[in-house]
Amino acid sequence: MARPLPVPPAPPAGDDALGEQAWIEVIQKMDEVYNDLLQYEVALEEKNAALEESHQFIESVLASISDILIVCDRDGAIIETNPALQHFTGRAAEALVGTPVFDLFADEGERVRARHLVSIHGRDGIHDCELHLRAGDGTAVPVSLNCTPRLTPAGKLMGLVLTGRPVGELRRAYQQLRQAHDDLKRTQGQLLHAEKMASLGRLVAGVAHELNNPISFVLGNVLSLKRYAARLTEYLGAIHGVEGAPLAQGSAEPAALRQRLRIDRVLEDMPALIDGLIEGAERTRDIVDALKRFSAVDKATPEPVNLTEVIQRAVHWVEKSAPPGFRVVLDLPVALPCAGSSGQLQQVAMNLVQNAVDACAGRTDARLEILGGMTAGAGGQPATIAVHFCDNGAGIAPESLPHLFEPFFTTKPVGQGTGLGLSISYGIVERHGGNLTASIPDTPDGGACFMLTLPAAGPLQRG
Repeated sequence: MARPLPVPPAPPAGDDALGEQAWIEVIQKMDEVYNDLLQYEVALEEKNAALEESHQFIESVLASISDILIVCDRDGAIIETNPALQHFTGRAAEALVGTPVFDLFADEGERVRARHLVSIHGRDGIHDCELHLRAGDGTAVPVSLNCTPRLTPAGKLMGLVLTGRPVGELRRAYQQLRQAHDDLKRTQGQLLHAEKMASLGRLVAGVAHELNNPISFVLGNVLSLKRYAARLTEYLGAIHGVEGAPLAQGSAEPAALRQRLRIDRVLEDMPALIDGLIEGAERTRDIVDALKRFSAVDKATPEPVNLTEVIQRAVHWVEKSAPPGFRVVLDLPVALPCAGSSGQLQQVAMNLVQNAVDACAGRTDARLEILGGMTAGAGGQPATIAVHFCDNGAGIAPESLPHLFEPFFTTKPVGQGTGLGLSISYGIVERHGGNLTASIPDTPDGGACFMLTLPAAGPLQRG
C-alpha cells in the first residue's frame, strides 16, 4: 500500500536561491528513495509468494513419498520428517523434530551399529543397509536404509538425509515380480506351444497324404504275401504232410503241383515284397520321426543343426497342404551349419513358408524363392548365415512394416491368423543369436521379403 510522501520543513526565511535549489534536490532524492522502497516491497512480496509456493510444493512431495524420509543435522537431531515416518512410528511431526535419530532404532545393539555406520560411511553415503526400526506398535521392523550427507557449498557436513523402506514390502514386491516373471515365462511357453500346434494342425492334410502312400504300399504287399502264404501252405502240406494243411487236388506229382501253384513265381516275388514292406515301414517311421522332432519339447542345450535340411523339411510339409499352383524355388547350399533347436528353427521356416502361401492365395503364378548362403566374418568374427524368403503375394503395407513382429498384430482376415506366428518366430531367432527382418522388395511383382540371419557354427558334423 502506497504511503504519503513526507513533507519536508520549509526552508528558513531569507535564504537565497542556492538554498532553495538544495531543498529541491533533497525532496527529489527522497522521492527516488521512496519509489525504490515501493519497488523493493513489491519484489519482496513476490519472493515471499514464490517461497510459499515452493514450500507447499516441497511439503506435497514429502507427503507423497511412500518411503521413510528423515532429515537431521550433523549432531543427529531430527529436523524434518515425512508422513511415511510419522505413520510408521505412530508419532506426530512435532514429537519427532528435535529428537535424536538414533532413538528410532529398535534396541541398543541397532543404535550402536547405526552410529558406527554413520561415523564410518556417513560422509560417503550408505546404500541398502538393513537395520531394525521400532514401529508404532513396538515391534522391530527390518528396514532397508540409505543415508546421504548434506553438505554446504564449501563441502562442510551439515547433516544427513535417511530414506528407507520396510524390507517386508520389498520382499513382497520381489515375490510379486518373480511370480509375474514366472507367469510370463509360462504364458510365453504356452503361446509358443500353441502356435507350434497350430502350425502342426495346418499340416494334417499334407501328413495324411504323405502317410497314405507308404501305408497303401505296405497294405498291398501284405495282401500279396497273404495269398502267397496260402499257396506255400498248400504246397508244403502236400509234399511233407504238414498237419492242418489241405491236400493238393489233382495230380500228386510235386512238379505239377509246383507249377500249378506257381511256387517259383512266389519265391521270385517275395524278396521284392519284403523290400517294399521295409521301405514303406521306414518311410512311415521317417514321417513320424519328423513330426516328433517338430512337436517335441525343445532341449535347453544347443545341438548342431543343418539349416538347409530344416528348410527343406519345412517346405516339404507346407507344400503338401498348399494350393496346386504354389511353387517353391530353393537355392541353398548342401549345408548351412548352425547351433540351436532343430524343432524351433523348423517352426520359424514353416511359418515363413506358410505366410507366403497365404499371401499368394488366388494367384495362378504363386511363387516363393528361398535363397541363402554363408558369409565369412570380418576381423575374426564368426561367419553368418543369411536366408531370404521372397514371395510375389499381396505384399506388406508400409504402415504395417514397423508393427509386423508385434504380438497379436496380423494383416490376415479375422479368424485366419492369431498374430503370434511372426512374433514367436522373431523371439526364437533372437534366442538363437540371429535376427529376422522384413522388407518390401522394389519389384514389379510386389510381394514381401523376409531375411533370416543366424551365426554359423562351422562345418556340420554328420553322424
